[in-house]
Amino acid sequence: VRKFVLDYYFEEKQNLRFDVYNVDSKTSNLPKSGFLGQAYIALGEVIGSQRGRLERPLTGVPGKKCGTIVLFAEELSNCRDIITMQLCANKLDKKDFFGKSDPFLVFYRSNEDGTFTICHKTEVVKNNLNPVWQPFSIPVRALCNGDYDRTVKIDVFDWDRDGSHDFIGEFATSYRELSRAQNQFTVYEVSNPRKKCKKKKYVNSGTVTLGLNCWGNGVVGFWRLTKCLFTGIPSQPTSLHYMSPYQLSSYAMALKAVGEIIQDYDSDKLFPAYGFGAKVPPDGKVSHQFPLNHNPDNPSCEGIEGVLESYFHSLRTVQLYGPTNFAPVINQVARLAAQETDGSQYYVLLIITDGVISDMLQTKEAIVSASSLPMSIIIVGVGPADFLAMEELDGDEVRVSSRGRYAERDIVQVTLFQRAWMDQRCCWSLIFKSVS
Repeated sequence: VRKFVLDYYFEEKQNLRFDVYNVDSKTSNLPKSGFLGQAYIALGEVIGSQRGRLERPLTGVPGKKCGTIVLFAEELSNCRDIITMQLCANKLDKKDFFGKSDPFLVFYRSNEDGTFTICHKTEVVKNNLNPVWQPFSIPVRALCNGDYDRTVKIDVFDWDRDGSHDFIGEFATSYRELSRAQNQFTVYEVSNPRKKCKKKKYVNSGTVTLGLNCWGNGVVGFWRLTKCLFTGIPSQPTSLHYMSPYQLSSYAMALKAVGEIIQDYDSDKLFPAYGFGAKVPPDGKVSHQFPLNHNPDNPSCEGIEGVLESYFHSLRTVQLYGPTNFAPVINQVARLAAQETDGSQYYVLLIITDGVISDMLQTKEAIVSASSLPMSIIIVGVGPADFLAMEELDGDEVRVSSRGRYAERDIVQVTLFQRAWMDQRCCWSLIFKSVS
């Protein structure tokens, strides 16, 4: 058994290669004759495995069974007394007259005499009310002097060039409370005491979320993300679905870009995948919720490659047809999410579309109904169409409402494929914002 300490970045795919040798003496030269096998594994696969245990066969020696390699991942929060965390914020107050805020965080440790001392500052995220800060590490001694229950105060500021940074709000926590976030998202309300005194209906000045992070120099548990991938099929055939011999289509690239990152965090690698907006055999009826593998009893595909294979097959067997309705697929995932009562699973619904939404009212109602469930929705637009109408579904500025009822939280993020999915960090910032 050999232990390795690795830096873990949730939003990146970190590929590892393990070579196993038989060595008879202490030497830096590994004998080719002693090669026993190798395995290629992503760090996220180890973390996402059941109880942090992953077993994989060794390969590399033709015609021979090379045995297996067993990997364990465990939290090292107390190792070297260093904590590593990542935070994001949602709907912070706007402080700049000609733009949004430029937020950053300031961490204060409490002293024995009741005063506070600055122990860390994050970087500034420019012109963003929903910032995602870079992961950072800080010694536990610097944060709380080893006292796990000592108050840690965090202020949120809007950066100004002249140094007169505007105060947005504050919240308090402790190292012990921070450490509990390793198995779930922890959301803190940012409060501005002055605004709270002046305004009776004041709620908060935004929220800061801690979660999906790494602790110490190790790894942590997290909510299992159950992905349901819905490839929005347009009303008429377009080049966006065309598969050239040299390049994937826009739909396929979007599926591949997000899928290869997310799939490492799913233990069974089975993805329910559906299409909408097509006449489906054998009766040719229009469907807005049909399994891409044409198996209604088991719509799951094996890995992202399985999703792509089913997508390509569907393009050859269905007739593309309008309109573009989102409500059926949202309600389908909502029914699954409503069955989760123990908080062990969180559903991320990815909708890829190139069309203008046809059932806006029904979709808003579906979103409002689903806003209390453990699920989020990411809508990715591909192609040159105008997606401004879909901004109504993104509750960053105005909470989605239907029939006088408002969504309990913002669960929808809308983006364009060209703008987001080529950047892995941006991919995960979307998920961060949608679950906060």
